Amino acid sequence: MLQEISIKIPRERIGPLVGKSGSIKRKLEELSGAKIEVNSSTGEVIIRFDEVKDPLMPQKILQVVRAIGRGFNPEIAMKLLDDEYTMEVIDLRRYVGDSKNQMMTKKGRVIGEKGKAKKYIEERTNTHISVYGHTISIIGKYYDIIPAKEAVEALLQGARHSTAYKRMEKAMAMMKDLSLMELSLKRREKFEERED
Repeated sequence: MLQEISIKIPRERIGPLVGKSGSIKRKLEELSGAKIEVNSSTGEVIIRFDEVKDPLMPQKILQVVRAIGRGFNPEIAMKLLDDEYTMEVIDLRRYVGDSKNQMMTKKGRVIGEKGKAKKYIEERTNTHISVYGHTISIIGKYYDIIPAKEAVEALLQGARHSTAYKRMEKAMAMMKDLSLMELSLKRREKFEERED
């Protein structure tokens, strides 16, 4: 069954999507089983599947292309092919409207002096953050994205960096508790299955 998906990305992100001599595009096609067509003058990307073996693959490859369009390095974007990874996109216009000056200020707060704030959040939460255009995007595992998003949104709302980091740490502890509870439930289910 033929399936076709179309997405538009910024023209300046076509180069990273295609890669040197088409290497990234070719790799994405091999990993997904899709045929990818790129219109470099419009930024339109068409993803075609003649046959879909993995029902989630069309959505995964769309997310990878979207992530590259949002400023991520293709190797980081390809993590989205793994079921455990996801991407969260925060639209800065929710916080500042269309004001370019305020948008630059908010981006600067998230990036921090010499990139320190962004790097700290990424390292503490094991995520990747891209500040590009009018968005801030985060790639990581679900339980890691929540605390990173908490810190980013706190900074966008005007919190001091120390306050944003405290909120992030609190969210990290909460996510750790949730993941432990989930693990415990899975173990209990397996144990109960064995008893039956």
